Amino acid sequence: MIFYHLIAGLKITMGTNQRLRSKQKQNNSQKDGQIRIISGQWRGRKLPVKDVLGLRPTTDRVKETVFNWLNMYLRDANCLDCFAGSGSLGLEALSRYASYVTLIEKDKVAAKQLEVNLATLKSSQAKVYQQDCLQFLDKVGDQGIDIAFVDPPFRQNLLADCCNKLEQNQWLKEDALIYVEKETELTTAQLPTNWELLKEKTAGQVTYQLFARQLT
Repeated sequence: MIFYHLIAGLKITMGTNQRLRSKQKQNNSQKDGQIRIISGQWRGRKLPVKDVLGLRPTTDRVKETVFNWLNMYLRDANCLDCFAGSGSLGLEALSRYASYVTLIEKDKVAAKQLEVNLATLKSSQAKVYQQDCLQFLDKVGDQGIDIAFVDPPFRQNLLADCCNKLEQNQWLKEDALIYVEKETELTTAQLPTNWELLKEKTAGQVTYQLFARQLT
């Protein structure tokens, strides 16, 4: 009788553990999300995004507005996606026939997912650098970037440093465009004085802006 109860208890424990593992797997999969490409050659494609701390994909509503602003400048543009995260901005630019996109992402898991998504899209017109963005921008660029996307994790004081390194270290073409996405309460970031604000909108807690670089 004792043996029977031991076996029964073992089965209950094993069943409970299996359900817990199954639930844990389900919860983990639910944390992961996806991005949708709005327009261009991959219009409507949905791509997986890993759940990574600080990763905040640009919403479809904001992205649609931004790429309406950029539409006439994207074809054949050389783009730089700083703090690439989900790749929502860089991959959208590629879909809309940018000539090349450099994606910089510090997090190893997020960077790996970017590489997987590029392979899924069969695109050889982009490269992912798994590196801290500010360290990446410390080296001198070749003044070859037409459009830079700057969408850093919020409330980590990264925006001004990133923008100033883009300017000071010669990453941008003379007439480059710079898209900036920031927390609305951030009003004191010291951006390069030769960047002219062309467009600006706010959606909830996010303010997004388009700048044009002017010669000093």
